[in-house]
Amino acid sequence: MATPHLSSVLPAPAVPAAYPMAKPGYGKRSTPDQQPPTRDDFAMLPARERYVAGFVDRLPDGAAMSIKHLAKQLPLYGQQAISTALNALSVAGHLRRVRCSVGAGDETRWAFRTFWSRTARDNEWWTTYLATEKAARTAAPAGPPAAPAPPAPAAVPQQRTAPEPTSPAEAPAQPPGPRAPSTAPTTTAAAATTAPSPAYLALAELGRRDIRLALSADDCAALEAQAAEWLDRGVSIDYLITALTAGLPAQVDCPSRFVRRRLTDKIPPRLPTRPTTPNTSPSTGTPAPRLLMECTDCGRPGQPEALPDGLCRPCRAAHAEGHQPGPPDPTEIAAVKAHMANLRTLLQAP
Repeated sequence: MATPHLSSVLPAPAVPAAYPMAKPGYGKRSTPDQQPPTRDDFAMLPARERYVAGFVDRLPDGAAMSIKHLAKQLPLYGQQAISTALNALSVAGHLRRVRCSVGAGDETRWAFRTFWSRTARDNEWWTTYLATEKAARTAAPAGPPAAPAPPAPAAVPQQRTAPEPTSPAEAPAQPPGPRAPSTAPTTTAAAATTAPSPAYLALAELGRRDIRLALSADDCAALEAQAAEWLDRGVSIDYLITALTAGLPAQVDCPSRFVRRRLTDKIPPRLPTRPTTPNTSPSTGTPAPRLLMECTDCGRPGQPEALPDGLCRPCRAAHAEGHQPGPPDPTEIAAVKAHMANLRTLLQAP
């Protein structure tokens, strides 16, 4: 049975008026049916998690929820400590991170949101809530309306060209008289053959998004088949680029090997083929906005039921290994108390 952490904890700082807000449609989202705030909120959590949770709970909807922004406002802890605290809050049932597709047609993009609940929820509640959220987005897609797409040009029937003869004997007889040059179809066919695929263009774009993932032409050609498999599973080019560039280490020694590993490890699941299209809006017939939950630690996308506690299987195993219960170290307890006493003295100084 969980017991409250009764050790003295510094109150979370007030949210400054200049705290950055995310772009419209992004950032923090509060879940419904929460208990009113009390002094005992998050009493079951350790000191660091209580401190971070108290601050996040005070943030308004739409506030930026990146680790970098939170660490700037919580100087007691660095980015790594904030990341670990958010993982613990996800396991405790207070938050889930999701990515939603917003817009329509060519204007579709991914919006990243952090759903927050002051009241701790179990995995079943989160799965049901996110399914309800997806259904609500299907009926009325969230986010700012995209600009109307220009009218599509009239469909042009595909031109059928005769196959080139393989030998002079097979060539059809030509009527006498001058022949018009036929360089245009040849040029068009050559351009269609040499045009880069969407997967190739997505890989080439990585270096523009982040110089640490700059790939050569040979690298793009070697990884093109793996990237194309992502697109075959229904993801967009923007989704592919975001998944490959999110959470990069400080230095990438071999971009091609790094991208190959991410293409293998983070590939989204293949959705089963259905005879009907239930994922379309009944009013417009257009694809309904997608909603995927992502691992709070590494950002790997997946369905809510595949990410219990908001963590993927490797991150959940690492979290469990790093939180084995054991007897507290008296030396560490004394050091923490001395550190907290020093902080209180500094806060009381004029």
